[in-house]
Amino acid sequence: MNKAVFLDRDGVINFEPGHYTCRAGDFVINEGIGESIKLLKDSGFLVIVISNQGGIAKGLYSHEDVLEMHIKFCEYLSEFDTRVDDFYYCPHHEAVSKCLCRKPGSLMFEKAVAVYDIDPFVSFMIGDGDRDIIAAAELGLKGIKVSPNTNIFEICKEITES
Repeated sequence: MNKAVFLDRDGVINFEPGHYTCRAGDFVINEGIGESIKLLKDSGFLVIVISNQGGIAKGLYSHEDVLEMHIKFCEYLSEFDTRVDDFYYCPHHEAVSKCLCRKPGSLMFEKAVAVYDIDPFVSFMIGDGDRDIIAAAELGLKGIKVSPNTNIFEICKEITES
């Protein structure tokens, strides 16, 4: 089985401004994220992004806008000779439509665990919200809560040394 580090997007990967990030031009990558993902990948971890994107349901942005942000992020990571293994995101919002995939639900994690044959008991979730940690705990992942827009390099270093 594989080991993985799951990352929340807004607030962990990119700057969380306190409102929806709707366009690639507003997608500002947090300090240290390229080095962090490179370290994780070089240490044998899969890196998977798990994110709620309820702005889609609210009509604030589209699936295409999310894809553009993810492409921008992947291009950035290529500068570090690294990549993420996959992106999972929930386009729903409880104010508009109910679903099973939105965190704190664990369905996105369950899908990734099944697709990538991940052992949750040696895997981690880094998120900036309680819902990230709650969802991770449902599967036995170790949840690490950080303040929004924190450089996660030292946390990733601790993960690789454990």
